[in-house]
Amino acid sequence: MGRTLNLDTSRPHEDMDAYLAEPAGTPRGGIVVIQEIFGVNAHIRSVADRFAAEGYVAIAPALFDPIEKGVETGYDQEGMTKGLKCVAELGLRRPTDDSVIAAKYLADNYKVKVGTVGYCWGGTVAMLAALRHGLPSASYYGSRNVPFLTEPAKADVIFHFGERDHSIPPDMVEKHRELKPEMDTWVYPADHGFNCDVRASYDEPSAKLAWERTLAFFARELA
Repeated sequence: MGRTLNLDTSRPHEDMDAYLAEPAGTPRGGIVVIQEIFGVNAHIRSVADRFAAEGYVAIAPALFDPIEKGVETGYDQEGMTKGLKCVAELGLRRPTDDSVIAAKYLADNYKVKVGTVGYCWGGTVAMLAALRHGLPSASYYGSRNVPFLTEPAKADVIFHFGERDHSIPPDMVEKHRELKPEMDTWVYPADHGFNCDVRASYDEPSAKLAWERTLAFFARELA
């Protein structure tokens, strides 16, 4: 079971909550878990707990805190509307910077190498953390990735997509292979959100395989 802590963002009068999950023994690395548009909800906390069970210290920063504290929604239309409003207001630069702050917290306090994993909107934030800040990242169905794929990469990324995801059609997936051929781009027989076991689009075989590939990626990159 994890706990919530408070992170200093170094911005005046502004801090950020984060969910921290620690492994039983010495951490083998650190993982920043980057939320979907639904906030640091029960699912995202469960992802952090799963990484902790694999031996990583994991932290999920509440990236919507600069707009509104404690955003945590369900996967219904109300949650979708609120989440889209938050990401439109927030943009991508600040959440990327705040993910780096969370990574630095892990590196400083646990003396580990750190990577990121992100889902949906967070999949693009995770990718930017790799391209711009050198944090190896697993990006799950990041529909906002393509405009940034021409940027040089400071760290490796593994990409996961669902072939039935209408928000990320095949030509967008192919752009990842075209512009980042050195990185692994995987496609699964699934829809958007296939990793989330509380969504109707959850696909257990695809989620399991993507999880195995993600763990292998971090075992290599954070060793």
